[in-house]
Amino acid sequence: MHQDNRGHYLQYANPQFRTSFLLCLLGFLLFSCTTQKNIGQSTPTGLPNDPAVQTAHIGICVFDPGENKFLYKYQSDKYFTPASNTKLFSLYAGLKYLGDSLTALRYIERDTDLIILPTGDPTLLHPDYPVQPVIDFLKKTRHAIYIADANWQEEPWGAGWSWDDYNDDYMVERSSLPVYGNLIRWVQQSQKQSSQNSGFGATPSVFSLPELNWKVKFATDTGSKNFFVKRALGENIFEITEGPESYKTQDVPFVTHGLLSALELLRDTTGKNISITKGLFSGLPVLRTIHSQPVDSMYRPMMLRSDNFFAEQTLLMASNVRLGLMNDEKIIDTLLASDLKGLPQRPRWVDGSGLSRFNLFTPEDMVWLLNQMKNEFGLERMKRLLPTGGLGTLRSYYKQDSGRIYAKTGSLSGVVALSGYLITDKKRLLIFSVLVNNSNGSSIDVRKAIEKFISGYLRQY
Repeated sequence: MHQDNRGHYLQYANPQFRTSFLLCLLGFLLFSCTTQKNIGQSTPTGLPNDPAVQTAHIGICVFDPGENKFLYKYQSDKYFTPASNTKLFSLYAGLKYLGDSLTALRYIERDTDLIILPTGDPTLLHPDYPVQPVIDFLKKTRHAIYIADANWQEEPWGAGWSWDDYNDDYMVERSSLPVYGNLIRWVQQSQKQSSQNSGFGATPSVFSLPELNWKVKFATDTGSKNFFVKRALGENIFEITEGPESYKTQDVPFVTHGLLSALELLRDTTGKNISITKGLFSGLPVLRTIHSQPVDSMYRPMMLRSDNFFAEQTLLMASNVRLGLMNDEKIIDTLLASDLKGLPQRPRWVDGSGLSRFNLFTPEDMVWLLNQMKNEFGLERMKRLLPTGGLGTLRSYYKQDSGRIYAKTGSLSGVVALSGYLITDKKRLLIFSVLVNNSNGSSIDVRKAIEKFISGYLRQY
């Protein structure tokens, strides 16, 4: 008898034993099939089998924090590119470390000098924020103003960003001292509507906000029929193509050149001579602080309109507070080793916004984080910050479920993501994450399939 060989062992075993063994095996297989079928039936809709996602990769996780149990998991421990769902992690970093109001800058007054260390605050001169404490402070000071960015240890673009998106308003350069959202707003307005002179001589119907001393030229040979502004790849040279529109705007990122572009624009705004300095903080007393805006006034647009720039600067500001420097890699490693060490799967996390395809997270990670934020910062605050049905990036979806779903969207080519909170018909709170990658069809169809799936949970539980 060859006990090492299971086939031979059964061949020579007692016939009654063989019959009992086979019956047990058959029963186990039938039980397994039934169990798998029941798991499948627990899904309100068969999302993995929906035609919109059948050829894509998909991961799903639905969790009931009240019962502390998962209601449904499908490839929930697999890694996916999360797109703007990454902003949930930047939001956590901000909520954890930035306090109630944004630190606009830190400074020291020494003799006749005012020495400023930037903090990465993205609201400075941003058009969404009419109250500007820093500008008021700089205009009033009689000191000579110096700015240093010794705490800046990053690049203008994040790891894995698509370089050819540089002219688009969703890929703004990061910096230690952002001004005007690091964007120039170009406006084409008919002369009948406009009473101001743009300063561009022969074409007064086109102007910029803020006004610039940078090089501007007008396209003379172009096939485009619409107003469009194209910036040179590495320079602040803007080529303008005029169009037939009576009014149109376009936001174009400018090249920050470290502090140089910001200082030029600040000088024009404040009327002050501001200089760059290095190494003046050694041995000096504790820095004073100027605050700018309530933090939620930045977090809410960051999540509702999925503002990449705000998300990037939030992570950098958190790094500055936690580590004394602005560096994505170092703050991410620190967070993963401390506050986020309980994540089910360690993610590959490389930027603040989700623009990078290098980011890899699991649905279980997203659910864990959302549960953690609910516990640390409160569900009501999370509901104020995240889009609900018919609002923000959910404006075209879940309209009938407004006030019952609060979730962050995510979109890249071939990527659709949605993670957030659900309040069901029975007032149960659920936390969910759906990550879809490698989709080659319509992103609208994918979003509708996810909506059908999520709405099933709203109605069923």
